[in-house]
Amino acid sequence: MASDQGKKLFVGPRFRRIRQQLGLSQTQIAEGLGISPSYVNLIERNQRPVTAQILLRLAESYDLDLRDLATADEDRFFAELNEIFADPLFRQIDIPKQELRDLAELCPGVTHALQRLYAAYTEARRGETLVAAQMADRNEGARFEANPIERVRDLIEANRNYFAELEQAAETLRDELNVPAEELYAALAARLREKHAIVSRIMPVDVMRETLRRFDRHRRQLLISELIDAPGRTFQLAFQLGMAECGPHFESILARAGALDDTARRLYRITLANYFAAAVMMPYPVFLAAAEALNYDIHVLAQRFQAGYEQVCHRLTTLSRPNARGIPFFMLRVDNAGNVSKRFSSGTFPFSKFGGTCPLWNVHSTFDTPDRLLRQVIELPDGTRYFSIAQAVRRPVALHPYPQPRFAIALGCEIRHASRLAYAAGMNLETTEGTPIGVNCRLCERENCAQRAEPPITRSLILDETTRRVSSFAFSNAREL
Repeated sequence: MASDQGKKLFVGPRFRRIRQQLGLSQTQIAEGLGISPSYVNLIERNQRPVTAQILLRLAESYDLDLRDLATADEDRFFAELNEIFADPLFRQIDIPKQELRDLAELCPGVTHALQRLYAAYTEARRGETLVAAQMADRNEGARFEANPIERVRDLIEANRNYFAELEQAAETLRDELNVPAEELYAALAARLREKHAIVSRIMPVDVMRETLRRFDRHRRQLLISELIDAPGRTFQLAFQLGMAECGPHFESILARAGALDDTARRLYRITLANYFAAAVMMPYPVFLAAAEALNYDIHVLAQRFQAGYEQVCHRLTTLSRPNARGIPFFMLRVDNAGNVSKRFSSGTFPFSKFGGTCPLWNVHSTFDTPDRLLRQVIELPDGTRYFSIAQAVRRPVALHPYPQPRFAIALGCEIRHASRLAYAAGMNLETTEGTPIGVNCRLCERENCAQRAEPPITRSLILDETTRRVSSFAFSNAREL
């Protein structure tokens, strides 16, 4: 894209999203690029082209990767549209792939609306009675949200999992506290007590029972279960401090999100407080510098910042600050039944919104080797390759005889970034064969997979009582229309 200096591109929606992610007005970005605000306005409306020179200037001025400019959001939107239109609901509609790609690039708002509609549709199929009851209240001012968890995930993705005002607030707080990581818990407890009259107490499990943290508003006490480890205790104090001091920031971000029902608003506010807590424990500039110097060694980062393994992995997905970007990681958390409870990405990994994960991904193998970190090169059906590491983690312990909660964390990035990771040392990333995985079984069209749990919904199932194949399902090569 940048090699042809005379090439003209019409990429208005993409240009506008980049400007908004940078937090710049049309006038500000025009000054940085040496063009007029009116020209920026015409570019964003696709009435004027963006030359290669302007794109190069944009990349140099704001430390952007031109490869990310071309595909970052569009690839994710395109993957999501593919997943939606693979549903049998659209079987009689033959939509060329190029039309879906054009829609993802030129009309991201329409793409997002389709995602919302499809999410509501899938929720309705799961519980028609509940959905009907919710929608029956619409005349009384209630607003139907198909799935508040997915709604909040969409908002996080729209912000590329980066919130500048929360990062700044966290850095300001750490500057004011001016303590090393090992003294952060005591400093946070003192600030809560002295500035907000909130006393922090570690409570025995027989008092807390099923609760890990509880804020008693009447007695102004923050009660934390003894089952939570030291990093978790620090995180809970930082969370409470965020709720006490970051209200205006939360409301500003909520206002940008548009109309949300009460459940989604509460969940989004909690998510933002969690983000702030992680940023307090691992301040952006210091954490990024350490990550780069240590080649993203998660265990050493956890030790240096007195944080947990999962906390560090999650924090690594938030390093999208303009002019100071880390590796664009994706992160996934699953339990031993394959249920996905967390997914975050600052890159382009095409997470499935409406299904599970591929069993060939070694994140599922970590439960058999809980003390080992596994690494893997994975390859999607379109040929895109990623480098992934995975390890099992334990959450706060459970009382006997309840089973101890276990999860697996996968962290990965595009193969072009993997050489910067300590975990790729000794590997020839160019020649290492990638494990062929799919987004999930219902969308994967790879044949003869012994791990396949269901046939792809885009193909016709073939049943033959005379033959038993490696895969439990055989299907035609022709797409269903």
